[in-house]
Amino acid sequence: DIHQKQTYISTEQLQEIAQNLKLPLSKVYSAITFYTLFSPKPKGNYIIRVCTSTPCHMKGSQDLLDYLKQKLKINDGETTTDNLFTLETTSCLGLCAFAPAMMINNKIYGNLTKEKIDQIINDYQKGKEKESDYLKVNILDGGEKIILKNYGIIDPESIEEYKMKGGYDALSKVITKMTPEKVIEEVKNSKLLGRGGAAFPTGLKWEFTFCAQEKPKYIICNADEGEPGTFKDRLLLEGDPFRIIEAMTVAGYAVGAEYGYIYIRGEYEISIRRIETAINKARENNLLGKNILGSNFSFDIKVREGAGAYICGDETALMESIEGKRGIPRLKPPYPPTSGLCGKPTVINNVETLANIPDIILNGADWYNKIGLAESTGTKIFTILGDIKNLGAAEIPLGTNLKEVIYEIGGGIVGGKKLKMVQLGGPSGSTLTANMIDIALDYKILAQAGLTLGSGVVLVFNEDRCIVDAVRSMIRFFQHESCGKCTPCREGTKYLYEILDKISLGKGKVDDLETLKLLGENMKDASFCPLGQSAPNSLLNTMKLFPEEYTKLIKN
Repeated sequence: DIHQKQTYISTEQLQEIAQNLKLPLSKVYSAITFYTLFSPKPKGNYIIRVCTSTPCHMKGSQDLLDYLKQKLKINDGETTTDNLFTLETTSCLGLCAFAPAMMINNKIYGNLTKEKIDQIINDYQKGKEKESDYLKVNILDGGEKIILKNYGIIDPESIEEYKMKGGYDALSKVITKMTPEKVIEEVKNSKLLGRGGAAFPTGLKWEFTFCAQEKPKYIICNADEGEPGTFKDRLLLEGDPFRIIEAMTVAGYAVGAEYGYIYIRGEYEISIRRIETAINKARENNLLGKNILGSNFSFDIKVREGAGAYICGDETALMESIEGKRGIPRLKPPYPPTSGLCGKPTVINNVETLANIPDIILNGADWYNKIGLAESTGTKIFTILGDIKNLGAAEIPLGTNLKEVIYEIGGGIVGGKKLKMVQLGGPSGSTLTANMIDIALDYKILAQAGLTLGSGVVLVFNEDRCIVDAVRSMIRFFQHESCGKCTPCREGTKYLYEILDKISLGKGKVDDLETLKLLGENMKDASFCPLGQSAPNSLLNTMKLFPEEYTKLIKN
């Protein structure tokens, strides 16, 4: 609440929070200093955060950051003498289709140029807060849409328009015609896998939570997507928020939960506003709250805002954050279905996973199984970025060939250049060379090839791109986002970035390559959570697939 009104939290306010919550001051300070959007030190009235994630880096964000430094006469992390602006860098803002991008307090701006930056800064200097850019993502044609069918078609804040498109028919069906067991059976039979990256069977999660005896039970929607290149969840939150609310309510009915949380990253100001509007309107229409649709079933949802921590995309770190703590991953087991939020049984599903639920309930598992492949049913949203003609997002049946995604849906490489590399699933995902892209985007087929689908990013690099420069930006992201809990990740990401930076500046040695390999392999083996385990993926993969890129920079 304090953060909403000012850009920092003072020492006096820290003490007040600690006294009111009956917590040690050190615990409050520890939480505040963990999250990027919070600060215990004074900052300017307007905090400019320039995105430096790989899609923005490829579009020249570093040049724009340097331009801002010159214009404002300050360096990264400093405040202007008039206390008007503080300049910072930030990880992915989910504006990858409009790179390069930045955020000023909670306002977002994309497709930046030096001229546009001049205009924005001049407006703020004159006391005029410029509204966020209206950034409607280009939805590419990937076939029949299921979860994106309402995006750009209905008013996302109108529950009437959502109902006209069949909205809340699924909830009505489960309450009036289906038992919780039947709902879970339908989801299990659909073979719906989690769309956040881990690809765990959704129906099994629900069944485990249903069978747990303790009460209360919780449903959590994980809307903390922060993987550079990923903005699929933002499309659903902004364009079809009632779909997510309805799906969570169905999940609550299925497992016997009365409470739900949507954890949305703090950078998604529009998503937060629209979800809160949807929750309020659902309550007004007896679709949330007590005795939903006149039944004995009661379920309500609260929004929890993240405050800038990629690690909170990890389900256990997310629960720690909802509980008001630093977003530090927990040891597993126990797993959330038996011991989740506040130690109680909890279902945690990704936004895109939940978006499939209403159509599965209405049309049945058999219908869903006809889309995609036998082991990977349904569709998946892919964000298509980089050196490609058609930037945007596409909802595509699982099993579609990656080559088709790049050259037909994506339109091929800009300027007729050759393809050098594809980063599939973001920096923590898989790396493919040009001769590896004739492969089906299917969980099982990719796994057999030692690859992963991840969050669905397809980031394309042309023949002129420096692979080491791209990897350096990816490692910089992980260094910034490491929670610091374990030594391999905390120290490993730091040293990986320092060595890559040295190589990029022409100061590298041949021995550095062995050090990078050793550090990366140890991080994968010894890091506590998936962040540290996957952080070196892009480095190790490119060292194997593009060794000449590294040796060339060292020798020359």
